[in-house]
Amino acid sequence: MKMFHLPSLSTVMLYTLCLTFLVLLLVKTRREASGTLPLKQLMKPQSSPVTSWYSLGVVYPSNYTFHLNEPNKCLERTPFLVLLVITEPKDVAKRHAIRQTWGNENLVPGISILRLFLTGVHPIFGSPVQKHLEEESALYRDIIQQDFIDTYYNLTLKTLMGMEWISKFCPSATYVMKADSDIFLNVDYLMSQLLQPHLPPKKNYMTGYVKLNVVSEHDKGNKWYVPKEVYPNDTYPPYCAGPGYVLSGDLVKKILQVAQTMKVIHIEDAFMGLCLQELGIRATDSRWGLFNIHKIEYEKCTFSELVVVHHYGPEELLKIWPDLRAQKKTCHS
Repeated sequence: MKMFHLPSLSTVMLYTLCLTFLVLLLVKTRREASGTLPLKQLMKPQSSPVTSWYSLGVVYPSNYTFHLNEPNKCLERTPFLVLLVITEPKDVAKRHAIRQTWGNENLVPGISILRLFLTGVHPIFGSPVQKHLEEESALYRDIIQQDFIDTYYNLTLKTLMGMEWISKFCPSATYVMKADSDIFLNVDYLMSQLLQPHLPPKKNYMTGYVKLNVVSEHDKGNKWYVPKEVYPNDTYPPYCAGPGYVLSGDLVKKILQVAQTMKVIHIEDAFMGLCLQELGIRATDSRWGLFNIHKIEYEKCTFSELVVVHHYGPEELLKIWPDLRAQKKTCHS
């Protein structure tokens, strides 16, 4: 049997630097070929990306094809929890750190966890980045990719891709968590406080940091602009903030089905709220402080009793993880 050895963090960082150098080299080549185009202009769309996105009247699906897929992951087991982690094609170091920390599928003894990274196609350097992504996929078998362009404005499509994958290839999953790649996640506490494997599974359930009365932006210059003809109301219905939220397996298929009847907005978490509203389901409030959309400085006893903290990169994650998992220091209420 061929054995694979996990690369060290330094190897991954070197790999990332090499990939960045390759991208910059290709930019230089393209600039020289064009004669005048600077890097900013090469990367800048010719028109407002938000306006262009809505001019497409995007709905899901739009005949997207899986470039990378793992259709057999759930054939021999039924995961209790599927982690759908949002990443970009170039996020090698982030994926590597997550695999070693909160994305470790063997983290909770006796509980079946499945980790998948969701990504699209690099918007500029698709071919060279794709080659490295395919090599990573062949090694870890945990990357799902469809052929839409990977940009912020396609984030909703990326999340819906994950839900499509669940519906097609893992429909019996008990719970699903959508997670950004720049969070700290306490899977143990998530299990013990919210999912509670010893109890019957919840139905029509979504929880996280529930946002209320968020204003919908109708100014074209705003990052969160949504045309009034797409969403005319002044505020969005309640929704779970995007860095990390949990939903029951039965709700995934329902959201995917109702999403196909609606115009998709690029504000992914707000769109999930619109789907819940259409389904007549309300997000479930969790205890205050379990899901943090802002960064909190690490302290073991604090982090041991929360689920999500936003804005933790791979270096910080790998630094705090050994201390969090160490048994010698205990926390008492």
